[in-house]
Amino acid sequence: MKRYILLALALLFLAVYLFPLYWMYLTAFKPSTETFVYPPTFWPGNPQFNFVDVFVSKKMSSYLWNSLVIAIGTTAIAAFFGTGCAYALARVRNIGMDIVLFLILMMQVLPSSLMATPIFVLFNQVGLITTPRLAVVLAQAAKVLPLFIVLTRTSFMQIPKELEEAARVDGATRLGAFLRIAVPLARNGILVTSVLIFLQSFGEYVYSRSMISEESLQTATVGLMNFMGPNTTDWNGIMTYSVIYVTPILLVFVLLQRKIVSGLTAGALK
Repeated sequence: MKRYILLALALLFLAVYLFPLYWMYLTAFKPSTETFVYPPTFWPGNPQFNFVDVFVSKKMSSYLWNSLVIAIGTTAIAAFFGTGCAYALARVRNIGMDIVLFLILMMQVLPSSLMATPIFVLFNQVGLITTPRLAVVLAQAAKVLPLFIVLTRTSFMQIPKELEEAARVDGATRLGAFLRIAVPLARNGILVTSVLIFLQSFGEYVYSRSMISEESLQTATVGLMNFMGPNTTDWNGIMTYSVIYVTPILLVFVLLQRKIVSGLTAGALK
């Protein structure tokens, strides 16, 4: 009986959690006249298929491309610098490294909206605002790097030190042992964390909104503002746009859910 009660509670929480997603898809198929009817309908009476029209008229291909460029650049920088830092924090254990780990975690607490203004002023002084997508990539990489380090560190902690020591006895340098032994064994955690960083960066909004002024370089999240006017808001257009934007992300999660869970829990149990 306890098992069935827990299952019922889990299904209830899952339904509450997924209801906004269901309502987004539902509204995307509803005509405008049916969006605000009362009582609300939970299935469209006259389904509308405006996905192609929204994709073409709002130039979503350009927005999605910009989001993809920023996400790939951010993930590459985070993986390049974060992997070595995570390895160092996993292998060197002393009070100094504990302080560094604490500072890294504190960096993750700072919200993007708080850092946008000082980062914009700094980038403007060094001339990075002239290349706004690069500026957004660097700002977003600084934001997600602590998360990458913390999640990847657990994968390196799971690797026995004896494997690297054996490689060094056979003549490998510390760098060689890191690249040939540690990184291949931790690749699952690195890849999963990279996927999470990519998806998070694909939805970046604050830095893109504050640093990019050219419409042709804006990201997909900023493109939602096209549906909001001074007097009216096209909610059906917003939901249709959101469905096109969110569906690929959901498919990635569905296809990689097992690897994502295993990567996040790596190192949790011995």
